[in-house]
Parts: sequence; C-alpha cells; structure tokens
Amino acid sequence: MAGARLEKVTMQEHMAINVSPGPIRPIRQISDYFPHFYPFAPALLRPRPAPLPALPNGPAPETALGSPMEENGTPTAKPGGSQLPQCLEEEQDGDSDETTALGSLEFTLLLDQQNCVLHCTIHRAKGLKPLDSGSIDTFVKANLLPGTSKASQLRTRTVRGSRGPRWDETLTYHGFTCQDAGRKSLRLCVCEESRLRRRAEPLGELRVPLKKLVPNLTRSFNICLEKRRLTKRPSSLDTARGMSLYEEEVEETGEERGRILLSLCYSSQRGGLLVGVLRCAHLAPMDANGYSDPFVRIFLRPNTGKKSKYKTTVRKKTLNPEFNEEFFYAGQREELAQKTLLVSVWDYDLGTANDFIGGLQLSINSTGEKLRHWSECLARSDRRLELWHPLDGAPPQLGD
Repeated sequence: MAGARLEKVTMQEHMAINVSPGPIRPIRQISDYFPHFYPFAPALLRPRPAPLPALPNGPAPETALGSPMEENGTPTAKPGGSQLPQCLEEEQDGDSDETTALGSLEFTLLLDQQNCVLHCTIHRAKGLKPLDSGSIDTFVKANLLPGTSKASQLRTRTVRGSRGPRWDETLTYHGFTCQDAGRKSLRLCVCEESRLRRRAEPLGELRVPLKKLVPNLTRSFNICLEKRRLTKRPSSLDTARGMSLYEEEVEETGEERGRILLSLCYSSQRGGLLVGVLRCAHLAPMDANGYSDPFVRIFLRPNTGKKSKYKTTVRKKTLNPEFNEEFFYAGQREELAQKTLLVSVWDYDLGTANDFIGGLQLSINSTGEKLRHWSECLARSDRRLELWHPLDGAPPQLGD
C-alpha cells in the first residue's frame, strides 16, 4: 500500500521469524557421501538411520543422506537432482594394497664355495606400480649389506615399456666366502628409469639374509617388494673421502678394506716364483665420487735386486678392478722361503700422494690362509694356487 509506513521490527522479533519447533535432524557428514572401506579389516558400515516420523502437514522426512523417504523406507530422488549412491554391503574382493601394492620379484641365488662366487639371477617382476601412469622402464639394482654401497653395487639391463619385466640376467659377486654369507644380506631394489628425472626412482626393495643359503645349492625366491628403508652410516667413517656412501644395518667392529685374488706358482723351469695379481673386490672408496683409481704394488723383501718391486696398471673409477697381470721373482726355493712378499693396494691421485687402501704379507710367519698359500706354493712346483685374501688396514713397511 502506497504511503503506508513500514512497521519497525526489533532484532528479537527478527530472530524469531520462521522458527518452527520440531525434532532435531541429524547433520550430514562427508563420510555419508564417501564411505570408507578398510581392506585389512571387515567392512565397518554405518547402520541406516530409522525413518523419522512424518510431520503433520509437512514435507516428507529425510535420511542421513538428505534424500526424502517413501512409505517403505527407501530413498527417492529429489526433484531436479540425481539420486545418491547407496553404501556397499560387502567388502570388495581383491588383494590387499598393504602387501601386494608394490609387486613381487622372482630370483635365484647360488653360492659357489670353491670359487668364492655368489650368483644372483634376476628372472622377472610382477605387478609393478609406476610412479606415473603409463608404461615404465625398469631395472634391478643389487647391493651387499653391510658394506660400501658402490663397492657391491650391480645392476641389470633396462627393460622398457612393461609392468611385468623379464630380465633373466645373472649378477656375480667375486670374492664372496661362506663367512660373508653368515653376516651379510642381499638387497634388491627395482628402480624406474625416467628421462625426465636424473636419478632413478625406487619402486620397491627386498632384503634376503644370505646365512640361509646352502653352499653349491641353488635356491629360488619369490618375494613381495616393500618400501625403501633408509640405512644408517657408522660415525667412524671418513665422509670427506667418499665413505659417506657406506650403508649398513648394524655397527661393525672392523672396517672392511676389500679383498684381493692372488696366484702363486713356483716354476721349476724358470727357477723362480710367479706372482699373479688377478683382481680385487669390494675395495674401500677413497675419492669424493665414491670410487677409487686402484693399482697394486708387490715387494719381495729383503731387497736383493732391482727387480724386487713391481706395480700393476691403474684401473680408473672402480672398486672391483680386474688386473690379470703376472710378475716373476728369480731365486731358489730355500731362499724364497726365508723372504716376505708384501702386497698393497693403493688409490692413484694425480698431483698428490697416493692413498693407501689395504695390504697383506705372505711369509712363513703368517697365519691362516696366508700361511697355507705361501707354504703350499713353495712345497709343490709348477702348480698354480689361487686364493682370496682380505686386506689389512696397516700400511706395509718397505724397509729391510
């Protein structure tokens, strides 16, 4: 009505407008729209709320999901909207994501006790889950723990475009003894090689204690992959010399320097001792890049001539060098028995002093395998004897 004055409404009266007393309705929650299901436990379903009594001359009651109810208690679609999905009554069948989400790896292990070699044959992987959607390029990386990571690191070739790759490739660890099997474990990590990322991303890993192996008996494994576990580093190691890559599970009393494979033979035709430097394994890294540039020096003391000192060629950027070089020391068997053969492994540094990695001494005063190697070599002529020897941390004394 024109000209009529609007009646002023107080705040109290304004707050009391359109207030109809009635039952308190349940508040809708986000879990009502998106129910949770736990694959490792029985399905926890919220019971359906009982239909609310109809209000006199009012709209039909609503469920907890907010949809009107029919007379039989079933929800009906709202006009102008879509009907919400009902909750599932049973747990969906399928494997648990906690156990098989990362896939599995099939491989075999063989410990050759006579040749001190560990063979690890990687067969195939199943059910890998890539970081990104689409095909993946994968390879397997192997490490021995505890030990320097790059000294025992081996890898397979890369298989491209497959979530179930097959490698059928054998990784070989030289200088691996039964004593190593009793205290070491093998870590296998399946990695994804990406052109966009510089470093390969791990998809999952597994660890196998090698003490379960029986010498000269092949054992097959099919193990589910787990998330990668970070390992700790001993505080006693020198991080400035590349030892920061040392990975282990427990602290050890002694620090591994590596091993060397030597060949000794007394030649009756040439009248002297043949010393063969074949290879080294698991050397300690001495450079900042985590590797070394190793070479071997041998010295027969007391010094009786100019041909008492030899050294091999330098192998660049490796912790498992292969030399296959042989040297000759002339002398009668009785004279050689009173001498000492010093073998030392060094890291070559250009412009600075070379770093000592490890060494050993062979003589009649040695013990264990060193004494047996030296004695059997001089006792039998024209018979080549090859043995692995661990390297000591004490530098050799080259003086007489």
